[in-house]
Amino acid sequence: MVSIHCYIQINIMSTFPVFTLDSAPEESKPALNGLAQAFGMVPNIAGAMAGSPKLINGLVGVFQQVHGGSFTEAQIQTLLLTNAVTNGATWAVAFHSFLALKEGLNEADVNAIRERRLPQDSKLAALSRLARALIERRGQVGEHDIASFTAAGFEQALVLEVILVVAASTMTNYTASVARPPLEDLFQPYFWQA
Repeated sequence: MVSIHCYIQINIMSTFPVFTLDSAPEESKPALNGLAQAFGMVPNIAGAMAGSPKLINGLVGVFQQVHGGSFTEAQIQTLLLTNAVTNGATWAVAFHSFLALKEGLNEADVNAIRERRLPQDSKLAALSRLARALIERRGQVGEHDIASFTAAGFEQALVLEVILVVAASTMTNYTASVARPPLEDLFQPYFWQA
């Protein structure tokens, strides 16, 4: 017997505004300026987050710690893309697919993460595996998860830094799911849906 599944996509228009550098609340403008300098634009997710100066400023603070930490940019993008896929955050998956490729991840590893598989690179696989476990099990990882991570060549203390990256992703991924900002043309080729 063949089972047929019908999927209906419901496009819910967001009622959350996407602020620009000009229209954002004053308290959000310094954070948006910093992001515009980093990316050459204000990503729509940041524009949506700017509606809460506390959220956008918190995000920038956390991301400064993430990008000033122990992981390479390619490793950070591996984590951020894994987190976005695990959280089902459509906007964030497209954005981090673009950035992961820009940071030198090979296309096969990016596609593996997008398909909920592990990258072939053993260190990237260890990062992806741990991040997914942290999110799916709400932080309840076991000794085997940590042992697998350290066996790939990471120090045990870096488990805590993976938690930092998961925290940063939670802010953007949840905002993307709630506010549903439009996907910029630049990231359209990397569209993804859970």
